[in-house]
Amino acid sequence: MAVTTRLTWMQENVLQNWFGGKQFSLLYKATIHGSSSGDLLQGCSNQGPTVTVIYSEKYIIGAYMQESYQQINKGSVILFSFQSTENSEFEIRRFKTCTNNDVDGQRCDRNILQYGNHDLNINIYKRHISMSYNIVKEIGLPLGNICFQECEVFRCEDLLDQRKMNMVTELSKSLSSDMRTYNPRRGLVHQIRILLLGPTGVGKSSYINSVKSVFRGCVTNQSVMGFDTKQFRTYSIKDGKDGNPLPFVLCDSMGLGEKEEGLCIDDIFYILKGHIPDRYQFNSIKPVTPSHVNYIDSPWLKDRIHCVAFVLDANTVENLSHEMVAKIKRTRREVIKCGVVHVVLLTHVEDLHLITKADLVDPYRCMPVKFKIEAVHKELGFPSDILVVSNYTLEWELSLSKNFLILSSLKQMLPAADDFLEDLPLEETDGILK
Repeated sequence: MAVTTRLTWMQENVLQNWFGGKQFSLLYKATIHGSSSGDLLQGCSNQGPTVTVIYSEKYIIGAYMQESYQQINKGSVILFSFQSTENSEFEIRRFKTCTNNDVDGQRCDRNILQYGNHDLNINIYKRHISMSYNIVKEIGLPLGNICFQECEVFRCEDLLDQRKMNMVTELSKSLSSDMRTYNPRRGLVHQIRILLLGPTGVGKSSYINSVKSVFRGCVTNQSVMGFDTKQFRTYSIKDGKDGNPLPFVLCDSMGLGEKEEGLCIDDIFYILKGHIPDRYQFNSIKPVTPSHVNYIDSPWLKDRIHCVAFVLDANTVENLSHEMVAKIKRTRREVIKCGVVHVVLLTHVEDLHLITKADLVDPYRCMPVKFKIEAVHKELGFPSDILVVSNYTLEWELSLSKNFLILSSLKQMLPAADDFLEDLPLEETDGILK
């Protein structure tokens, strides 16, 4: 049976971030591996940087060491404590001891693990700890010996080590190759069209720029960000390697607004059916009609939308107004009525509380992301296909983890477009490849 830590997910992630983005691997647990200093040293020596965590009735107390574990730990140690609580917000109080190479190892009881110049002493067998007065006062603990119920030791490693980076690099190369060699189902079109819909300011234009950046190999900002798009725009993405267009087109539109503001719901039908030309200027109070000068009377299949991505900000999805929720649900009904398969893109995930850069490699395992996905299910009724992305906004250089998420989201949209093309009745496939 796997040995698990007593730290809650929230506590562990706070500590991981607090130490600059570390991964904790549990090496020792007193109630499982034995209650003696020898048992601890057997499993924790020569493991590199470690963090020891002590669980008392009211407090969690710890010691982080950069050097390998010994019975007498002479190097500098970061001591910390916080109250045992399930709350997401808690204060960590710390104290950094000084290096002390003059400690006499003979004065240390073999049952006691010593840190610094007796700054912290842990008796595993008797399950109590003692600390100097100054440290007790500094990190907010009661005076006297403190009894504890459990002791755990973790190896501390960088969250994104070289092995993981190599793995993500290879996966990204594979995804890029899949994008370049993709052929839409049934050969009905050369490029699928993906329409981005969502409230104003959630990252639709940023996503388009991010996709362009990934395939160009440098950060680009062709699609204007920072204010509401008033036009319908189509962006054919070119491969930075050979300059050839990739087999998908990203379409941007005016954002959904409160009440009568933003994209007119009546325009969505015409966008999906391919009647709206590139650079069409939207009007919130005057929807498009067949009499419009630039209206496309008989659009080809290549002009239609083959997949819709609803774009939502992960940080605000639970705070949408009733009007916005109703408008998103109505928009979704229009998309379904037109037979177009849709997905959800959750943006700005990197700004969620306790999310680290390493979490972006596999954000679906993170509790904050799971909570946001559940909120989308509950508040907006989207059943599945909720994809997490982190756009390029202020960066100057590409990020391996962001590239991976962007490519992964695109890969998930291709089957959605294929489903739309597969389900098309024969009479709607006229004018293919035009």
